[in-house]
Amino acid sequence: MAKKIVSDLQVKGKKVLIRVDFNVPMKNGVITDDTRIRAALPTIEYVVNHGGKAIVFSHLGRIKEEADIAKNDITPVAKRLEELIGKPVKFVNATRGKELENAANALNEGEILMFQNTRYEDLDGKKESKNDPELGKYWASLGDVFVNDAFGTAHRAAASNVGIAANVKETAAGFLLEKEIKYIGGAVDNPVRPYVAILGGAKVSDKIGVIEALLNKADKVLIGGAMMFTFLKAMGKNIGTSKFEEDKLDLANELLAKGKGKLVLPVDTVVNKAFEDVKGTVKSVDALDADDMGLDIGPKTLELFAKELNGAKTVVWNGPMGVFEMKNYAAGTIGVCELLANLKDANTIIGGGDSAAAAESLGYADKVSHISTGGGASLEYLEGIELPGIACVDEK
Repeated sequence: MAKKIVSDLQVKGKKVLIRVDFNVPMKNGVITDDTRIRAALPTIEYVVNHGGKAIVFSHLGRIKEEADIAKNDITPVAKRLEELIGKPVKFVNATRGKELENAANALNEGEILMFQNTRYEDLDGKKESKNDPELGKYWASLGDVFVNDAFGTAHRAAASNVGIAANVKETAAGFLLEKEIKYIGGAVDNPVRPYVAILGGAKVSDKIGVIEALLNKADKVLIGGAMMFTFLKAMGKNIGTSKFEEDKLDLANELLAKGKGKLVLPVDTVVNKAFEDVKGTVKSVDALDADDMGLDIGPKTLELFAKELNGAKTVVWNGPMGVFEMKNYAAGTIGVCELLANLKDANTIIGGGDSAAAAESLGYADKVSHISTGGGASLEYLEGIELPGIACVDEK
């Protein structure tokens, strides 16, 4: 079933509640990357250009104690939104109360209102994060229809997504959420084959469900990153001092047996004697010394991956291939970016988190079909888990 999209709604004259993901990185009250704000602009612009009254809200950071309030004040984000959208954004420094209600009711067609960090409500009993029914109902009462455009929190049932949706007549997905459903949902439900998944990152334990799901769904699963050493150790190889998960060796063996012919492991690695950014040595995974620490995949592995990706029509990548923050161990991750960028006629999807950050920082963001805006959400979606933030959107 297809989901309702914001363009399916009659927004003219209506107060449109828009849950966005403006959880942007900040340093001393200054936004260091406004990608997430830019990503939400098409949805907000659609609403205001069609005569809707936009009420925009998001969480920012985590609120556990009083000290978290000041450092997660969303005011600078409202200012940046105003600059990017080129329209005034009225800001209410509260998450409930008379001032907010009056501001919402006073909105004219085409105007934008933003209110304070939804997680300020977490200070007293995690009302936002735990989907307090009274809070969801209250926020729903501020508007007429609800648009969810926050994929980054779609794997969590909160008052600001599921709670509001339960209390309004009509709910739709914003354009950003629509894109995530199209690309990641498409890879889960109906991938064009051959379908190849590339998984990296440090831990097998973070991705057990995803590896299992992909072994059932994909044609090939290529493994890189530090998690490769848990598999190599399970196969009885000497991995030197490389990082691995002792308690996941049995599981790795099970996955190796289950994924025979599907699971592809690196054949070489770039090693160093210590965890530091100095030039490493390329070694076969069968030739590591006792004091070698693997920090990236090697060039022969990239050749192997290129061969496996040849002719692929759907490719999903989640997790870097090595310690890409160190320039001497970024070649594997850059190599995978290049392989994806050069694939012809393929749907290339990068799950959020570190691999998205890597693709963006290395300049490959516009060379793939889709970069997800949510790390945890994209992993759960790939695993085939129904995400509350998508499930709460009305069907067409």
